[in-house]
Amino acid sequence: MDTCCLCLEAGHDIFPRAIYAGATKARMMVVSQAPGVTEKDAGRPFNAGSGTRLFSWLAGAGIEEDWFRATQYMTSITKCYPGRSKSGSGDRVPSKKEQLLCRPFIEAEISLLNPELIMPVGRLAIVYFFPAKPALNEVIGVQSRLDGHLVVPLPHPSAAPAGTRSRRTGR
Repeated sequence: MDTCCLCLEAGHDIFPRAIYAGATKARMMVVSQAPGVTEKDAGRPFNAGSGTRLFSWLAGAGIEEDWFRATQYMTSITKCYPGRSKSGSGDRVPSKKEQLLCRPFIEAEISLLNPELIMPVGRLAIVYFFPAKPALNEVIGVQSRLDGHLVVPLPHPSAAPAGTRSRRTGR
C-alpha cells in the first residue's frame, strides 16, 4: 500500500501516501471514506475534529483513544488524501474508479487482520459493506453479521448532529 501509484498512474489528482494505522492483531477495525487534509498532514487516521467526535463516541462505550490507537486498526476505503472538492468546501469524495483501484487493499486488510468488529464510518464506507445502498438511518448503529465479522455502521462524525446518541444504548 505504501508504494502504490495506481491512482496517480490513472490520472487521478490525489496526494499519495497511504494513511492507515494500528495493530496487526486488532479485534476492531474502523473504516472511513478517505483520509482528510489533517490526516494527510499528520500521517494518521482520524486526527482532527472527526477523530475527536469518533473517540468521544467510543469513550461512551468505555474505549479509550490511546488504547484504541495502540491496539486496534484504522483504515479507509481509499488510502490517499483525494484533495479538496471543486467547490473548495470540504474534501473531494473519491471517484468510483479510485475506490476500485484501492479495493484490493481494503480486502487484503480485512482478510489479514480478520477483525471481530468492523465499524464503517460514513456513507462511502457503509456502501462498501452494504452495496444495496440502504438508507443510512436504517443501518447506522445496527449490528449485522457479514462474512463472519460483526459490522456496526457509524455516521461520519463531521456530518452527525452534535447530540447523536445510539438508538440501543441511549448514549
